[in-house]
Amino acid sequence: MRTAIGKIVKSNTHVDYVCQVYNPGEIDAWPQPVDYSFGTFVAIRLDDNGMPGGQIIGVIYNTLLMNPDFGSLGPRLSPRQDLEIFTPDYLAETATLVGIIAVGWIDAAGVCRQGVPAPAPTVNNPVYRVDDIDLRAFHRDGRGGVGLRYLPLLIGQNNPLVPPLLIHIVDQLAALFPDQRLQLALMRNNLAWKSIVQPAS
Repeated sequence: MRTAIGKIVKSNTHVDYVCQVYNPGEIDAWPQPVDYSFGTFVAIRLDDNGMPGGQIIGVIYNTLLMNPDFGSLGPRLSPRQDLEIFTPDYLAETATLVGIIAVGWIDAAGVCRQGVPAPAPTVNNPVYRVDDIDLRAFHRDGRGGVGLRYLPLLIGQNNPLVPPLLIHIVDQLAALFPDQRLQLALMRNNLAWKSIVQPAS
């Protein structure tokens, strides 16, 4: 069963989305920090007229904490514990946001495609953590090996977090594809070397 993480609240580009993580009380089983950690693969569920319309596959690359209390150190009219009773919506202003780079999609028929996704999610589309079974299926190429056709898409983001993100992804795939561990180890060493001699600007 997939873990619900949050919902889409905005986009920066066609492949760069922002997800607001569910707060305690919004859903029955709210996500834990491990569910939306750096390098976690997620699925953004698409809906087409109330029917399943596939899903965008992405990976979490950034975290942003929203706290309106920061910098407000003056006296308060009410103690913090009273705010929960008289103004419960005040506490909801704090939020955890995660950045997601879309690396592919799964269409309504279940076909996995890597690269820039053709469809796009809308505001409030739900986001789920991808389990190992679906993650393996998404990365399996037609010959039983590992497919990483979205690699140029990530490298092209020109983001300093991309090199460690790629290394993290390769480490995940090495655990899921033990038969490809040697090839993935070579790729990891190459990525680690490039991150040292060619740091992102």
